[in-house]
Amino acid sequence: MSTGTGAASAPAPATHDSLSTLPEGPGRPGRPEPPTDSGGSDPAERAGTRASSMFGSLRVRNYRLFFLGQVVSNTGTWMQRIAQDWLVLSLTGSSTAVGVTTALQFLPMLLFGLYGGVLVDRLPKRPTLLATQSAMGATGLVLAFLTLSGHVQVWHVYVAAFAAGLATVLDNPARQSFVSEMVGPRQLQNAVSLNSANFQSARLVGPAVAGVLITGVGTGWAFLFNGLSFLAPIAGLLLMRARELHVVERAPRGKGQLREGLRYVAGHPELIWPIVLVGFIGTFGFNFPVWLSAYADDVFHAGAGAYSLFNTLMALGSLTGALLAARRGTARLRVLIAAAAMFGALEIVVAGAPSLWLFALLMVPIGVFGLTVNVTANTAVQMGTDPAMRGRVMALFMMVFMGGTPLGAPVVGWITDAYGARIGFALGGLISLAAAVIIGLVLARAGDLRLSVAWSHGHPQVRFVPRERQEELATAA
Repeated sequence: MSTGTGAASAPAPATHDSLSTLPEGPGRPGRPEPPTDSGGSDPAERAGTRASSMFGSLRVRNYRLFFLGQVVSNTGTWMQRIAQDWLVLSLTGSSTAVGVTTALQFLPMLLFGLYGGVLVDRLPKRPTLLATQSAMGATGLVLAFLTLSGHVQVWHVYVAAFAAGLATVLDNPARQSFVSEMVGPRQLQNAVSLNSANFQSARLVGPAVAGVLITGVGTGWAFLFNGLSFLAPIAGLLLMRARELHVVERAPRGKGQLREGLRYVAGHPELIWPIVLVGFIGTFGFNFPVWLSAYADDVFHAGAGAYSLFNTLMALGSLTGALLAARRGTARLRVLIAAAAMFGALEIVVAGAPSLWLFALLMVPIGVFGLTVNVTANTAVQMGTDPAMRGRVMALFMMVFMGGTPLGAPVVGWITDAYGARIGFALGGLISLAAAVIIGLVLARAGDLRLSVAWSHGHPQVRFVPRERQEELATAA
C-alpha cells in the first residue's frame, strides 16, 4: 500500500528543477543519511550492476517468497473488499453505510497507528507478521461462516471490518519496514514498487472473480477465499531463511519513543510534507468504495458487474503506474506533486462522465496517477528515514494515509447520498487538487525555489529553480 534500486542506497541529489530534496540551512535540516547495508548474502544484492532491473528485487529468495504469498493474499483481500461493500449496500441500500464500513476498517489506524509503529520498532518483524496475517485470515473465515449460513447482519460486517483494522495497526508498518530487511537498501525502491504492482495485479483479478462469485453463488464464497488465502503469506514467512535477512537493530523499550518519532518527522520537511499531502488525498480523494458503488447502482443502474468493472480498470491503471515507478531511478517530490495534481483534476473531470463506458475507461488514468502518488510518497519517506525510526515513521505515514478515511468516508458518503455521486466525486477531486497545489508551493518556498518559464527547442518549459539561478536566467534574457 510503493524504481531503480540505486536510488535506495543514497538519497536523490538535489537538482535545479526537481523539488527532489530540500537544501540544508538554518531550520532546514537535510535528509538523514541512508541506511547502511548490515547484512544479507544474496549475490544479486551485492552485484549492484543490475540494480536498475524492473524485477531486480525478485532475485532475493526471501523477498520472492514474500511476494508470491502476497499475490494470493492480495487477491483474496480485493475479493473481500468488493463483496463487503456490495453486501452492505444490499443489506442497507445506503452509501453512508458503505462509508461507515470503510471508516470502521481504518479507524484503528487513526486511533492506534502511532503506537503500532512504536511496537513494530521494538518487535521482530517476521513473528509479528505471522500473528497479524493469521488474525486477518480469521476475520475472513468468520464473515464467510455468517454469510453462508444466512445469519449475516450489517453489524457483523462492521465488527469484522473493525477487527481487520486492528490487525493492520501492526501489520502495515511491519510489512513496510520488513521489506528493507528482506532486500537491503540497494533494492528497497524497486521492492516497494513491486509490492504496489503486486497489490494492483491482485486488484485486476480479485474484483473480476468477486463479481462472478457474487452474481453466481453469493458473497460468502468471496469471504471464504479471502480467509483461506492468508495461508500463502504465512507459508512464505515460515519458509524464509533468517540468516539472509538484513539485520536491523530494534529500538529498545523506553519512554518517550512516540514523541521521539513525531519530533523526528517534524524536523525533516522532506518527510512531513509528503505525509501531509497523502493525508489529504487519502481522506478525501480515495473514497472509491463509496463513489464507485454509488455510480454502479444509482447513476448507471448497472449492478455488481459494473462495480467490479470499475475496480478492475482502475487496477489496470494502478498496475501500469506501479511498473512505471519500478523503472524510475528516484522518488522525486516534483513527481509526487504533479501526480497528485493530475489525480485531483481527473476526479473532477470523471465525475461528470455522461456514459458508463466513458466513466469506466477514465478509471485507468485515475489508477495510474493515484498509484504514482502512493508509491512515490511511500518510497521517498522510507528512503529518507533512519532504519531505527522506520516503523514509527511508516506508522505515521499509514495512519495519515489510511487513518483519514474514518473522517472522510462518512462525510463523503453523506454528501453522496444527499447531493449525488457526481458532486461527492468532484468534491474529493477538488480537495486533492488544492492540496497538491498548496503543498507544492510550500515545498518550493521551503527549498528557496522559484517558478521559471522558458522556451527550449520551441517548447515552453516550466520548472522550479533556485532564486540565484532564476536571477541568472532573467539577466541572460
